[in-house]
Amino acid sequence: MSVFIHPSAEVHKSAEIGDGTYIWNNVQIRENTKIGKNCIISKGVYIDIGVKIGNSVKIQNGVSVYAGVEIEDEVFVGPNATFTNDMYPRATARDWKIVPTKLRFGCSIGANATIVCGVVIGPFAMVAAGAVVTNNVPPFALMTGNPSRLVGFVCKKGHPMIQTNAMEEQMQMSCPVCGEKLSFTAVVDIK
Repeated sequence: MSVFIHPSAEVHKSAEIGDGTYIWNNVQIRENTKIGKNCIISKGVYIDIGVKIGNSVKIQNGVSVYAGVEIEDEVFVGPNATFTNDMYPRATARDWKIVPTKLRFGCSIGANATIVCGVVIGPFAMVAAGAVVTNNVPPFALMTGNPSRLVGFVCKKGHPMIQTNAMEEQMQMSCPVCGEKLSFTAVVDIK
């Protein structure tokens, strides 16, 4: 295997790109970036200085991944999703600090979603298209709206899950498509 880099892409010589990764048209990858194996970095993506991206990640067209964002393995980032890294941005600020954001294993970020810095998106969580995430997202959570809110849960394949027991201390969920089962011991408020 090898790395494919489109001739129009600009990849800094210090960037580490894993085997089997595809980097498409007009991508810019900055200094000291690490991108894992078997990733797809689509047209017009910008990856800032020092960003870490895991294996088998798919980043769709028009996404900017700024310094401070860390993406674990098997994450999907939809077209034109937006990340921030400054909690109090000003054009002339010289003393601003990067606020880190983390996308955990297997989560999905929908098209045009905005992820405000300082949050953790839990494993296998799904952020709907256009959602604005301002707080941490639990594992397997389905988040929609602006600001985003918890509206349900999804299985590892991304199917919406249904509750299979009465509301008790332990919530039991199952996927009607693939049969995956989850149980939660915490109190979960779905509105």
